[in-house]
Amino acid sequence: MPEIVVAAEDRTETGKNVNRRLRSKGLIPGVVYGARKEPIPVAVSPKEIASILRSASGENTLFDLELGGKRRRVILKEFQLEPVKGQLLHADFYEVALDKAIEVKVHVELQGTPVGVKVQGGIVDFVSRELTVECLPTDIPAKIVVDISALELGKHVRVSEIQAPPKVKIVTDPEVVIAHVVAPRAEEVVAAPEAAVAEEAGAAEPELIKKGKTVAEGEAPAEPKAEKAEKKEKK
Repeated sequence: MPEIVVAAEDRTETGKNVNRRLRSKGLIPGVVYGARKEPIPVAVSPKEIASILRSASGENTLFDLELGGKRRRVILKEFQLEPVKGQLLHADFYEVALDKAIEVKVHVELQGTPVGVKVQGGIVDFVSRELTVECLPTDIPAKIVVDISALELGKHVRVSEIQAPPKVKIVTDPEVVIAHVVAPRAEEVVAAPEAAVAEEAGAAEPELIKKGKTVAEGEAPAEPKAEKAEKKEKK
């Protein structure tokens, strides 16, 4: 994978009005922090951060943040979105050490069509879409694939049953259910007349789901506290 370098500027002032001026210049506020290090306010290009989020590894992408002539190896810890247009408003970066393990959340991808769906008429209930793993920053997997082809009606697959990628330890509770196959509910098999009419009329509106936190435009995002970071460095 080609090296990714994102330019950052020092941000000495904070507050709602300062953030607005930054965005008018095509930048967004952010903070860089790490274990036993003081947080550093910065400003970065939202286009570059959005490009990282669209990559295969998404928010778990390892890249360099160039600040004051020095490069810091970081990972995107958190980002905030404007709720209407979905524009990036704020980004937090966690500085990592390549020789120390960290904890991150990795997306789960289900693979295969279960027997309980093909033969027994069930439906898949995808319960846990992310798992917390521990590994070196360079070993973070883009996703964890779980094969559910053999899953029968009424059966489930737990964290304890899946194989972790090489050099990766899954730290999510082993008893957590990833997915199971359930019988369709009565209302899903036979739609109520009211539901049928509403569907034909196009009355149902889809729910829009976005990754990351959303804050109102103009609102100053909360500065992070390093000790509460989800991605924490292991001693």
